[in-house]
Amino acid sequence: MPGFWDDNDRAQQVLREKGQLERVVREWEALSETCDDIETLLELAEEMGDQESVREAEGQLEQLEEGLKRLETRRLLASEEDAMDAIVEINAGAGGVDAADWAEMLVRMYTRWAEDQGFTTEVLDISPGERAGIRSASLAIRGPFAYGYLQAESGVHRLVRISPFDKDARRQTSFASVAAYPEVDDSIEIEINPADIEMETMRASGAGGQHINTTDSAVRLRHLPTGIAVLCRAERSQHKNRDKAMKMLRAKLYQLELDKRLEAQAEINAKKKKIDFGSQIRSYVLQPYQQVKDLRTELAMGDVQGVLDGNISRFMEAWLAARAEGDLAEA
Repeated sequence: MPGFWDDNDRAQQVLREKGQLERVVREWEALSETCDDIETLLELAEEMGDQESVREAEGQLEQLEEGLKRLETRRLLASEEDAMDAIVEINAGAGGVDAADWAEMLVRMYTRWAEDQGFTTEVLDISPGERAGIRSASLAIRGPFAYGYLQAESGVHRLVRISPFDKDARRQTSFASVAAYPEVDDSIEIEINPADIEMETMRASGAGGQHINTTDSAVRLRHLPTGIAVLCRAERSQHKNRDKAMKMLRAKLYQLELDKRLEAQAEINAKKKKIDFGSQIRSYVLQPYQQVKDLRTELAMGDVQGVLDGNISRFMEAWLAARAEGDLAEA
């Protein structure tokens, strides 16, 4: 196409959109082939009385149902930002060392989920806890519709278990907050006046050892008009940390604009609560019974370990479906 590469940013955006559409077509074609295979197996089973073909058809039918569910969920991701990569922030809340450990467990859960989806994960910033776990972390999770799915995870997550840090083995309730933002690229214009940015550099802290940073490479940026602040210390280079911090800031400002566009900012601010009792969206109970329950959709799963290992797509899909139906309960 003449002139296609004259605007490289626009060309890259078109290629991304083309790739997304091609993936949907391939998925649909694969499901269509599976449907034909099932029909052939059932015809063979009826003609030959072959129970093995019946069992094989049943197995493929389950795969067909899962594939159709994935396509139905993808249909719900129609907004421009849904197709974007995501920045996920996790912060330990009430619960002391247990909350710090819980925040680290959530980092692992989302990393495992991303791996299962074939996505990539980059640690933008992480702040270790005093005794164990982490105080906070920022991750970039990149893959098709990463933000579309991960937006379902924004809120407070509650863990109930026997504390491994309590010598009396008492049950402990811990909290951590999760916030997801779309990672915007250069094709989306987010106007930021350099005069509105306050930059602070500091020495990156760590747990010690040979990788401890001895230079002022960590960067904190504050957007003065909104008060939004971001911190990045993942790299040894101050320049690289500043670039990543700018990406994080752009993502937060873009999310702020989305909230305004949806005329939901006032409601969101009204619902902002402490990371504590009464504000959670999902509960993970390990004792006295085993269950993970989303308080917005009422979906519950008994395989807690599977969930903590990244099996969380069902919760995301249920939230997206409930949002489309306007049937989300207030957590």
